Amino acid sequence: MADAVVFGAIASSALVLGALLGAWLELPKRVLAAMLAFAAGALITALAFELFEESYERGGIWRAVAGLAAGAVVFTVLSARLDAAARAGSSTGPEDEGSEKLDVDSAAIDKPPTSASTRGAAGLALLAAVTLDGVPENLALGISLTEGTGGLALLAAIFVSNFPESLVGSASMRAQGRSLGFVLGTWSICAVLLTAAVVVGAGPLASTSGETISLPLAFAAGAVLASLADTLMPEAYEHGGPAVALSTAAGFLLSFVLSLA
Repeated sequence: MADAVVFGAIASSALVLGALLGAWLELPKRVLAAMLAFAAGALITALAFELFEESYERGGIWRAVAGLAAGAVVFTVLSARLDAAARAGSSTGPEDEGSEKLDVDSAAIDKPPTSASTRGAAGLALLAAVTLDGVPENLALGISLTEGTGGLALLAAIFVSNFPESLVGSASMRAQGRSLGFVLGTWSICAVLLTAAVVVGAGPLASTSGETISLPLAFAAGAVLASLADTLMPEAYEHGGPAVALSTAAGFLLSFVLSLA
């Protein structure tokens, strides 16, 4: 069990380190876009080879399909709610302040809404993707420790993908006006949750059947796939242009090589 705590702490420490750097450093938008694209590429490897394929091998095609569909639906609904909350936050406010606001900002009426107000917070979406992907992934890491495979390759892949994801996510949150305490607090809670997932995987779930693990693995794959299409890749392309394709490919290749080790 001590090994599970150590492995979980190492894997999740990347989230805290990335959040610290992202919250304190003001990186150019193109740099953040490149890092976001790199993280997206790493997530493609995770969902294809470590989540969905593993789910299929453990529980069969129908469990894998059902889990993936559920994960995609849950993330899509969550993203839509984030969008709605962002648009509500960009409104003029209560009616009693409407006339005063109209006098001061009448020139702003014809301005189009910003991308943050129309698509929601990319930082929160990335946090949701990391959590939904990370819990089953860390459960698998814990299980691998009990199966004698060591889990070093999976540990490295999780660490490499967690760092840029939390860095870009925290930087996006700060750019949208979130406080430093909120940013570091949310990513720290995520790190604790994922560390606990490793311990659970090495403990209660170590002796469970493959069918039990199949559904959460596929659920995570569906959530990550939806997050890539809905938020992460569009956000990276908007701020980085076509060059982010190269960063995406680099993230995919590095994560894939690590998964083979």
